Amino acid sequence: MKRRADATMRLLLATAVLGLGVRVAYVAIAERGPCTIRYHGLEGVYHSECTGHAGVANDQVYYNSAANALATGHGFTATLPGQSGPAADHPPLTVAVLSAVSFAFDHAPLQWIADRTRLSPHIVVQTNVREQRYFLALMGALVVLLIGLLTRSLAGDRAAIIAALIAALYPNLWVNDGLIFSETLTNVVVVTALILAVRAWRQPTFGRIAWLGAACGLAALGRAELGLLAPLLVIPIAWSARRAAGNGVALRRIGAGLVAAVIVVAPWVIYNNTRFHDLTFISTNDGLAMGASNCDPVYHGTSIGLTDLTPPCTFTDAEIAQLATVDSSGHHRPADQSEVSAAYRSRAVHYMRLHWKRVPLVVVARVARTWSLWHPIDMISYNEGESRVRFVSWAGLVTFYPLALTAIAGGVLLWRRNRRHLWLLVVPAIALTVGVAITYGQVRFRSAAEPSLVVLAAIAVGWLVGGRELDAPVA
Repeated sequence: MKRRADATMRLLLATAVLGLGVRVAYVAIAERGPCTIRYHGLEGVYHSECTGHAGVANDQVYYNSAANALATGHGFTATLPGQSGPAADHPPLTVAVLSAVSFAFDHAPLQWIADRTRLSPHIVVQTNVREQRYFLALMGALVVLLIGLLTRSLAGDRAAIIAALIAALYPNLWVNDGLIFSETLTNVVVVTALILAVRAWRQPTFGRIAWLGAACGLAALGRAELGLLAPLLVIPIAWSARRAAGNGVALRRIGAGLVAAVIVVAPWVIYNNTRFHDLTFISTNDGLAMGASNCDPVYHGTSIGLTDLTPPCTFTDAEIAQLATVDSSGHHRPADQSEVSAAYRSRAVHYMRLHWKRVPLVVVARVARTWSLWHPIDMISYNEGESRVRFVSWAGLVTFYPLALTAIAGGVLLWRRNRRHLWLLVVPAIALTVGVAITYGQVRFRSAAEPSLVVLAAIAVGWLVGGRELDAPVA
């Protein structure tokens, strides 16, 4: 038995190496330069337009430049063009981790192998784009391994190897690993949380549930909507053992898991509320996401369910200037990110009240776009704005449908064996669907559910090639 386990682990590691090779090749071939370099006005902080599209900044610019700013001692501060002051454009996990990458390559000994650009005979800068991308490729390979381990705990060795192989090659996973977005690191945490959830459901001790809660809190620091993981995982797992342990113990275990999640998130929330005027939790991006997704251009016509980051869906510079307030000394103080976000939320709610009859249709369109069920080809062009190469978007679209159909079959098989385990795999999909229903539809936002699709599809394939029997889970 031990020999078989060792052989399985070797195969999973080999498949993770294959996945790393795919991701490194993608970065080397499709995401190479040369790129225009922009200076941010913060000492030593630059970004590369390889993280934008057609000269327009996207979220990659934020993650790259914010990580560089944090690494050089500027803290979480605004780095996008035209911005200044404290910033929490997105949750902090990706910026914090990538800042360690930037710091490592800004100093010896790794500094000597960093990718540097000569702006003039006397000025040489490094944006750390290449280093951050290859680091995320490495993290993507870790996701491959974790998906294999998760599948092994649910359906045995055969399905685990199949799952790892699918994860290594599936375009909708590795495309994110070649870009500087939050999806890769968030998936590391999400799959880890699911592994912890399986362990906790088998033996719901205080310690295991607390670790699960902590992982869920960390996932929320990757993407805000994943804050739903904590209640959706911790409560059912802890409550399921009430007959053996009693209601009081079950409730205390729920409290332990939820408190652990809060403890992980609390420092960031407290930090935000020491530097912003309005109450701020995970990020200040919720206002912009709601405001740009509740306006005429995305409530009607071919763009329904999307977002529009141009006026009138977003504020003009003059409108933002009008949000300035007068401080106690009589000076005009520009609105900070929290106040702008609050103004966006207020406008979005007002718009939804005026157009309440359209809201259900728009919500359906957002969800359907995210799951490639409504005008899926639109996303090919839309993804270019997020620096995705067209052929990769096409490959992701073409492979998604057979994977999803196979995953449905795997879901039926898992339901028959252990419906609790199926619930665990469905939870990320529920959380992200709630998020896109509130904001807008985008295939990238489906990323947190892609590992579950891979696991379920592997279970179905494993069942088919294994003589229509599921292998026993490996604890």
